[in-house]
Amino acid sequence: MSLSASQRASLVKEIGQRLGPETWALIDVTLKQFNLPTSDQWNGGSEAYVFRMIENAANETLIELAQYLGYSLEISAQSSIEPAFWRKDMFRLFLSHLSAHKKWAAQLQEALLRFGISAFVAHNDIEATLEWQGQIEIALSTCDALVALLHTDFHKSDWTDQEIGFAMGRGVPAFSVRFGETPYGFIGRFQAFNGNNVEPWELAKELADAYRKNKQTKRRMAEVLVSLFEESGSFAEAKTRVGYLEELGVWEPSFIRRIEEAVDSNMQIRESWSVPDRVKSLAKKWSA
Repeated sequence: MSLSASQRASLVKEIGQRLGPETWALIDVTLKQFNLPTSDQWNGGSEAYVFRMIENAANETLIELAQYLGYSLEISAQSSIEPAFWRKDMFRLFLSHLSAHKKWAAQLQEALLRFGISAFVAHNDIEATLEWQGQIEIALSTCDALVALLHTDFHKSDWTDQEIGFAMGRGVPAFSVRFGETPYGFIGRFQAFNGNNVEPWELAKELADAYRKNKQTKRRMAEVLVSLFEESGSFAEAKTRVGYLEELGVWEPSFIRRIEEAVDSNMQIRESWSVPDRVKSLAKKWSA
């Protein structure tokens, strides 16, 4: 497969940032699984080590390793489409659900927005005039993760298992929520949440916390939450969203500049009690 220089650079960067924080043993085991070199004679950091070991890898190997680590380079024409159903600058979550429970899925979709998560609910987001299967495929091709709402008879649907398989084939995280159906097959290996007697906003918070901590999604969620903070539209939003930033476990160097500029340019942030001081504390913490 042909890759431009910038695409290769993006893959190498993402692989290094995602694999580098792991233990040395796991790094070497992972590299060996993809027939990549390893070395016992290395004195630098682990991220630089990964960069060096993969710099001459074939394009196909880089793409496969990146997908294994949760990063999918937008190469195909389909995956480069920006569908109208995704909210700009938000984490993209595909909700696999039964049509009989579309109302609950829609409530969860609304609750997730407060955490910077744009959820795709087929029965709400596909216009009647658009070709149904094609739109679902676009959503699955461009989502950052999938959650299966396992109501009773979920497994009998003609669509749900295919949706899960599609997402897992791309290497994106696939979680499930138990509503009467027990996680089964491949999805049974991954994180499951209890949906019984849980309000949509409670599940939305659990999912947001999981994506903030998951090694495949934490960098993406960090970017989303910084953008969400920058766009705070009220004092209350600014206070809530700076709290999200304080819980992040990863941080990009550009985030410090962005949150400091947000204090200067956004009055709702600047005038929100304690928020500017909390931004200063964040900048100090991550600068160190």
